[in-house]
Amino acid sequence: MTDLWGFLLQTLTVSGAAALLLAVKAVFRDKLSPRWQAAAWGVLGLVLLVPAGWGGRYVLINWPWLVETAKTLLTGTYTLTAVSAPIPLPPAAAPRTWADWLYLLYLAGVLALLGRYLVSYIRLRAALRRGQPAGEARTAQIAAAAERYGLTACPAVEVPGLSSAFICGLVHPVLALPAGETDEKVLLHELLHLQYRDVLWGLVLCLARCVHWCNPLLWYCANQAGNDLEALCDQRVLERLEGEERREYGRILLSMADEVYARAPGTSSMANGGRNIRRRIEAIARFKKYPAGMALASVCVTVVLALPLLLGQRAQAVYTGGLGSSEQAVDVAMASARTTYCTTYAGALDAYAKAVLAQNGVYRAMCAPLSQQQPLAQSLQLTAKRSGWPNKEWNSGLPAWPNEQRGYVYYNLVETEADVWEALLVVELNYPPEGRPAEENTWYLAVQSVQAEREGRRWVVTPLEAFRAVETQSGGWDWGCEDLPAWRYQGTGAGFQVAVLLQTSCSVDSTVTVETDGSWFLGPQTSLDLAPRPGANFDILRESYLLHAACLGGADEESALSRIGVSYAPMGEGEERPTLQNPEHPDGGGSSTDGSAWSSRTLEEGWGPTVRLGGGGSGGGFPFSLPGAYAADLYLNDVLAAELTLLPVEGGPQ
Repeated sequence: MTDLWGFLLQTLTVSGAAALLLAVKAVFRDKLSPRWQAAAWGVLGLVLLVPAGWGGRYVLINWPWLVETAKTLLTGTYTLTAVSAPIPLPPAAAPRTWADWLYLLYLAGVLALLGRYLVSYIRLRAALRRGQPAGEARTAQIAAAAERYGLTACPAVEVPGLSSAFICGLVHPVLALPAGETDEKVLLHELLHLQYRDVLWGLVLCLARCVHWCNPLLWYCANQAGNDLEALCDQRVLERLEGEERREYGRILLSMADEVYARAPGTSSMANGGRNIRRRIEAIARFKKYPAGMALASVCVTVVLALPLLLGQRAQAVYTGGLGSSEQAVDVAMASARTTYCTTYAGALDAYAKAVLAQNGVYRAMCAPLSQQQPLAQSLQLTAKRSGWPNKEWNSGLPAWPNEQRGYVYYNLVETEADVWEALLVVELNYPPEGRPAEENTWYLAVQSVQAEREGRRWVVTPLEAFRAVETQSGGWDWGCEDLPAWRYQGTGAGFQVAVLLQTSCSVDSTVTVETDGSWFLGPQTSLDLAPRPGANFDILRESYLLHAACLGGADEESALSRIGVSYAPMGEGEERPTLQNPEHPDGGGSSTDGSAWSSRTLEEGWGPTVRLGGGGSGGGFPFSLPGAYAADLYLNDVLAAELTLLPVEGGPQ
């Protein structure tokens, strides 16, 4: 925590977990043993140690969204609150705003409470130094009690004016005793504190109070945890006593109240104040030994309670509904988008593509860099004032309205460096751009190069260029398209230049089944779900191959040829050249899932100088890696004319 908003996110997250834990403990107060009542606080302790909002998750309530909304509305900033540690750390810069000064005030409170506890501990140690080592008789009494109950003893000191015994110190513990005689049951109680290191848990509670000093709910929980530790110690004492000894222990408990050192740090006097004695005596009156089977029930309840509190959950969808014409409504949606951030590069690219398809600025905010959040918000606020629909009228720069249900694909996705991916976004347009008339058997596409990269915990997308319009006669453009860039592999032999054009296209599968009135007859229909999936991975990958051969000679060489065929296969660096199939079938070809293919054509008069030999394609999987080269066999007039190695052309897809 390095600012006010990080503290608010952490303390609210822990408060939600604490409220649930208190409710569950109330339900099982008389049903589960004091061991469970005390151990259950360990779940809250783990929540205290986990930085709030880790991995984009929240506990019970979407606290990150609430905190981001409050921060934006109160300060006008569009950053993302991140809790790097569950403890307060010095701010990274000098205070500039009222929120910065409030955080410094909070830090001062933490230091002040730590100082108070430190002074209290120093005073206590000074009081112990004024005491005298326990005499032989009391030392023998302590040793006898430890031996009788199978416990470990520690040095003891008698302190004048002390009203109750307690353990002091974590590394070198000392048993502090009041002057006079001490009942063996009191010694047993303190030796059990020593045995189970309750001083450590008391110190943890003190630190929790310091970190969350302005949260009354967590102070209450710390007090209750201390009380439960004392109740557990009482339970352990009673399990070692019999009959009348148990009733005597209840009477002795009244003498153990110590208002002076109640909950002193570094001691076992966590809840020995007089106000807590009555509750402990009532518990002693109800004492019972719990059956062994209750241990399993306790573990099950703890696991069911701990899993949602520790693992949390991610927001499944970004809030876009209810956007009115107010700036505040836009800020609420923007805060939801920033906290429902993309955790994978595929999720970020999916969010960007769907923002383009839906013209939805809130979707864009999910994957926009933080530096672009405020300009984006201002743009949406202006749109909200004009039309009231900022989430439907974001200007993505498309030259015409997109065909939403045709979806999107990313061509030629490649990792250019660590955690940086580049690809070409392709969407179909509903009509030709710039008012041009539509042509038959022509599809109109909009393409844009984009880059996805990490920004802290988020993946963000940045356009590398404006959208460009592309016309194509390829209706299956999502599988491969000659009018779009491709990786080119080429080689020369027997008077020909042979080239393989490799393209990949990928997307997140967002199809959903839709029931309609005609489903009973036509069957279920499918539709594209435009809601972004910020944690998705690409589950659709298509590879397509186009094969070209160009004659490098003149008309005489061209006229001498009647047939041409090529077979090829990908080849990794250092691999032996594969055996390729003879493309002997006239005017046909084929391909395999391993990327190999073959094709042949009968050449008609005036065919030259370039012949397109078709191509192939297959569905692939991730990770995809570009082949180092292609092995190719060139057949002219059904005779093997050259064995070629097609090498990649520098410059990437073109």
